[in-house]
Amino acid sequence: MQNESDKPLTSKKTVENETENVAKFLEKEPLYGGYVDLKQFQIPDDAVRVDRLTDLDSMVQKSLNSVGITPDGQNKSGNFLMYNNKVSHHSSVVDGLELMPIKEAFKKHDWLNDYFWKLVDPKTDKYTAKSYVEDSDGYFIRVLPNVDAGEPVQSCLMIGTEKSIQTVHNIIIVEEGATLEIITGCVTHDNVKRALHVGVTEIYIKKGGKLTFSMIHDWDEAVEVRPRTAARVEENGQLINNYVCLKPAHTIQANPAAYLEGEGASAYFNTIAVAHPGALLDLGSRVFLNAQNTKTEILSRTLTLGGEVISRGDIIANAPNVYGHLECNGLVMNENGKQKAIPILEANALDVEMTHEASIGRIARDQVEYLMTRGLSEGEATGLIVRGFLSSGIEGIPDSLKEEIADIVKKTENAS
Repeated sequence: MQNESDKPLTSKKTVENETENVAKFLEKEPLYGGYVDLKQFQIPDDAVRVDRLTDLDSMVQKSLNSVGITPDGQNKSGNFLMYNNKVSHHSSVVDGLELMPIKEAFKKHDWLNDYFWKLVDPKTDKYTAKSYVEDSDGYFIRVLPNVDAGEPVQSCLMIGTEKSIQTVHNIIIVEEGATLEIITGCVTHDNVKRALHVGVTEIYIKKGGKLTFSMIHDWDEAVEVRPRTAARVEENGQLINNYVCLKPAHTIQANPAAYLEGEGASAYFNTIAVAHPGALLDLGSRVFLNAQNTKTEILSRTLTLGGEVISRGDIIANAPNVYGHLECNGLVMNENGKQKAIPILEANALDVEMTHEASIGRIARDQVEYLMTRGLSEGEATGLIVRGFLSSGIEGIPDSLKEEIADIVKKTENAS
C-alpha cells in the first residue's frame, strides 16, 4: 500500500492549491513502459458539441462503431463522448443513473471531494501529474443504491487533433447493492496519426455492488497510451474488468490496481491484446486481497505479429482465507515478435491459496495437423486456433470486435 507521505490528495480545493507542487513530478518516469516526451504533444483547443451521437459526421460515427459504440444509443442506458479534452455529449435514460462531466458533478455534489484523487496518486509519474495539472475533465458515472442500470453505459474518448495530448479523469461509483456495466471505447480520428492519451479512472464499488467495465482501444500505430486505473471494492462487491486492444498502437503501458477491502469482495481482470510490428505493449494488473474470503482471477491472452508484449500480473494476499489465480498465455506468430510473462504472487498472511500459470510459444504443431486431417488448410487451421485463443477470454464480445479478430486471423493465415 502507499506510504503516508504518498497518499493521494483529498479535495478539489487541495488540488487547486497543490498544482505547483505536483508539477514538479512532470518529469518523473514510470516504472514500466517506453519513453514518451510530453513536450512533443500539446493540449488541443478543438472541440465538438452535439445533442445526439448521430449528429456526428459519418467518419466519426464509423470510428465509434470500431470500438463497440453505437451512435444511435439503442439498448444503452447512457451515452458519453469526449472529443480531445472537452465533453461533447452526455445523456442517460435510466432513473437512478447519474452520468455527467466530472466538472459538472463537482458543482452538484460537494461530497465528491472525498473521492477525487483518492485511489490514484497524482505524483505517481509524469502522466498522472499531467492529468492533475491540466485539471482534466472526464465522466462521472454513479448508479444509486439497489439500482440495476440494465443496459450498458457506453462512452467514447476520441482524439481528433494531430500531435495532441488527451488528459482524462473519470470517477465511477457503484452504490450499495447496485449493478452497472460500462463499455468505454478509445479511438483516434482518421486524420490523427500521432497523439498521446492519458486516462485516470477511479472506481468505487460499495457493499454488494457489481461493475462490469470493458475498455476497447482502437489507436493509430503512432499513438502512445498511458491509462491509470484503480478500484476499491467493499464487502461482497465485484469488479469485472475487460481490456481489449487488437489494433496497432506504438506503446501502451497499463497496470490497473484493485483493492479488495471488504470480506467476500472479488475482482476479475481479462486482457486480450495484439502487438503489431514496432509496438510495445506493457500490460498488467495488480490485486490486493486485503480482507478475508476475497478472490481474484487475472487472465491475459496476448499475441504478437512482430511487436513486443510484456504481461505482468501481481496478486498480494494481506489477509487469510483468500484465493488468487494468475494466468498469462502468449502466442508468437512472427520471428521478430517478443513475449514476456512476469507473474508475481505475494503472501503476507496464513491460509492463502494462490496459483499461477504462464505459457509462451507458437501454436502447437499437433493441433494444426489434427485440424488439417479434418480438411482444413494449414492457414485455416492456424486461423481457427487463433480465433479461439483470442475469443475465449471475454464473454459477450461485440460484433465489431469479432470483425477485428477476423482481420487478425487473416494475418496469421497469411503468415503460416
